[in-house]
Amino acid sequence: MKTTYQTKDILEYFDISRQTLYNWINSNLITKPNTDWRGWRIWEEQHINEISDIIERNKEKNNEANLNRNTTNKLFHIHNRRYLGSKYKLIPLIKKVIKEECEPYTTFADIFGGTGVVADAFNAANTKVIVNDILYSNYISYHTFFSNEPYDKRKVKNLIIQLNNIRPENDNYFSINFGDTYFSYKNALKIGEIRETIEQWSNNDIINHREKSILITSLLYAMDKVANTCGHYDAFRKTIDSGATPIKLLLPSIKDNYNKNNEFYKEDANLLVRKIKADIIYIDTPYNSRQYSDSYHLLENVARWEKPEVIGVARKMVDRSDIKSAYCTKKAPFVFKDLIDNCDCKYIIVSYNNMAQKGNGRSNAKISDGEIIETLQSKGTVKVFDTDYKYFTTGKSTIEKHKERLFLCKVN
Repeated sequence: MKTTYQTKDILEYFDISRQTLYNWINSNLITKPNTDWRGWRIWEEQHINEISDIIERNKEKNNEANLNRNTTNKLFHIHNRRYLGSKYKLIPLIKKVIKEECEPYTTFADIFGGTGVVADAFNAANTKVIVNDILYSNYISYHTFFSNEPYDKRKVKNLIIQLNNIRPENDNYFSINFGDTYFSYKNALKIGEIRETIEQWSNNDIINHREKSILITSLLYAMDKVANTCGHYDAFRKTIDSGATPIKLLLPSIKDNYNKNNEFYKEDANLLVRKIKADIIYIDTPYNSRQYSDSYHLLENVARWEKPEVIGVARKMVDRSDIKSAYCTKKAPFVFKDLIDNCDCKYIIVSYNNMAQKGNGRSNAKISDGEIIETLQSKGTVKVFDTDYKYFTTGKSTIEKHKERLFLCKVN
């Protein structure tokens, strides 16, 4: 089904006024939507993307205008990080499907959470979220954004000022291994010194576990802004900008009033579903053979700070076996069936693309539509919702008619 939205859905999701929306139409900033027989505007995925782009451009302009303001008065949000397969732009569709098909609900589980943007969209006063990912760098972020463990906000703010004012002089683990690769030498030198300082503060009980997570998360998000990459760490650009923007840590925007009973995990999702129960379980498995452990090895290295040996041009940790996913292998259809069979919930929502026979070999999806539908039908009744979705293979060629789909299963 091709998904459409009403004007009220657009206003609610983007938190904008009706007048602002109409001004953008009149200024030709977004495509004028068609209308139905009642004269009501019909909004589609194209408009979602156009509005998202306008908001991002406005944010960038505001950041430039406020460049001279005190850094610690700025906040970063959970979605302010580049991430492969991010579902941030799919959230309006997910919310629409849940509103029309799944209400009421009080628990929402995102068991392949990535950065946590989907779980964050459902983190509310009357909703408990459960979020999980196999990567420790994402788990640290969950501890920052979803935990109700105590932290001293004023202290964290002052510590971030201290970290931003660090002026290292001597080489460290990070500058030796990653300087003038993924980061300029100066930024790599500072990243290493900042991470070592956070570890020392933790070892000396200057910060508690939650405060440590917040500081590490702030560092990981700051690294994304100055990384010499296209958003992941499978490779770096050949040309290094020696005058790159200096790394600068910011405070996270945390929904303290909503973080009451949330749960977050770093587990194999197939094992986790055997332990948890939720009204809605949202599933966004890896699609193809590209392991997230290869794309985000560097962030894992910084988050864990065990200083392992790194090898090759990409400077990857030697042992990444504990963070590799079976969903990136030929086993994907079988582990998917095991996952679905063991879900304890009222509704299952699976997002998956239709790249099964498109793109290059590594980009091809590992589970076919038929396998997804057959597996879900063994659990309950199934509906499918889809939307056009921009996609590029590693060869940078546009794939026609690429769609991101939501498979909704109402459990029997």
